[in-house]
Parts: sequence; structure tokens; C-alpha cells
Amino acid sequence: MDASAEPLSVVTGDGVSTFSPDQLRAMRDEFQRFLLEYQFGLREVETKLGILRDEFLLMHEYNPIEHVSSRVKTADSIVDKLGRKGIEPTFDAIRAGITDIAGIRVTTSFTKDAYRLFDLLTAQDDIAVREVKDYIAEPKRNGYQSLHVIVEVPVFLSSGRVDVAVEVQFRTIAMDFWASLEHKIYYKYAGVVPDGLLAELKEAADSAALLDARMERLHSQLHGPRQPSIRAV
Repeated sequence: MDASAEPLSVVTGDGVSTFSPDQLRAMRDEFQRFLLEYQFGLREVETKLGILRDEFLLMHEYNPIEHVSSRVKTADSIVDKLGRKGIEPTFDAIRAGITDIAGIRVTTSFTKDAYRLFDLLTAQDDIAVREVKDYIAEPKRNGYQSLHVIVEVPVFLSSGRVDVAVEVQFRTIAMDFWASLEHKIYYKYAGVVPDGLLAELKEAADSAALLDARMERLHSQLHGPRQPSIRAV
């Protein structure tokens, strides 16, 4: 007998539920379609950022974007977050309660570029801003600095329009280097980092902020006042 054809019993909050193989395949396909919306949302935002980058290169002979990386959360990561936040396991609840399923990180040379790109992206008429957290103006206690925005971008599927939430993080090269190191340290210590190391991380974050300010000042001295943003042209 084919074991894959046997029903599967799953323990839920309401007791034990039994699913047939066809039901499980349908659930899998539905979840894959759900994640596909976020992959398309990422493409939309990446395209917008690419257009801004290319126009800056053409009009101003300057590239404000050093690097762009993106990802869609895995199914396991989404399930873990559902449990931590107590979100109902329905697609509507997930869409409303988890806004970082799709994420893009934009690395810039200078802090002003992070704000400039934020302004240009969020000013576009098909972008809706859901939430902004400015950890550059007000760094976290551990020294973390980054500009976060949750935007909604329309994705047009064969079934119609879907507004997809995408988290975009803007940070400088120095901020990104610090955040990457901090993540590795927290992973190594399983989240329980010694106080002495935390103090050193905070000091390093302060040093990164000073480096950002100094490098931007030097850049201004070499090249004069920065060119106006595309919005002002």
C-alpha cells in the first residue's frame, strides 16, 4: 500500500484533524500561491529601486545605491512568528499581522542617500506607506541604526489586484557591517550576549555613526553640494 495515500492526522488546538493527501496537496499549493504574491511584490519594489539607481547614474553621474538584497520568509519562519505573536493561521490574519514576509535591504554610501531614496520611493503614487521606524534618527539602545518602512505595492494577478506588504530597510555600509556582526554574535550566544560584549557593540555602533558623518562631510568637501533629488528636478 502506498503510504503517501494514507490520511494524515494533525493535533490542533481544537483536537485532532485528519487530512487526505489531496487536501494536503491543495493546502501546499495554496500556501505556495500565497508566498508567490510576496515574491512578485519584491520584484515590483526592486524594479522601482533599479529605475531610481539608473536615473541617478544618467542624470547626476552618481549611484546612491551600493547594494540591494531581498528575501521572502520561509514557511517555517512564518509559522514560528505566528506562534510568537499569537496570530490566527489564516491568510488574511497573516497578511495583516506579519508585514516583513517580503523584505528588501538597500545599502547606501551615506545617510543622506538613505533618506533620499526613502523619500523618492514612498512618493510614488502606487506606493502606500503603512509604517515607518527611523532608527537612524533614534537608534535602538544597542546602537542599531537603520531606516525601516513598510510599504504596500499593487501586484496584478490573473485573479485581480493584490496589495502586498514589503519591508524596506535603508542603511549605510557602516550600519550594515555593524548589523551583520551583531547578528552573528547574537546567533553564537543564542541571544544571551555577555554585558561586556554588548557594551563593545554599542561603542562600535557609535563609532560607525561617527564614521558615516565624517565620510559624508569629506564627500561634500570633494564634490560640493549634493545634486537635488529627482523629486525636486
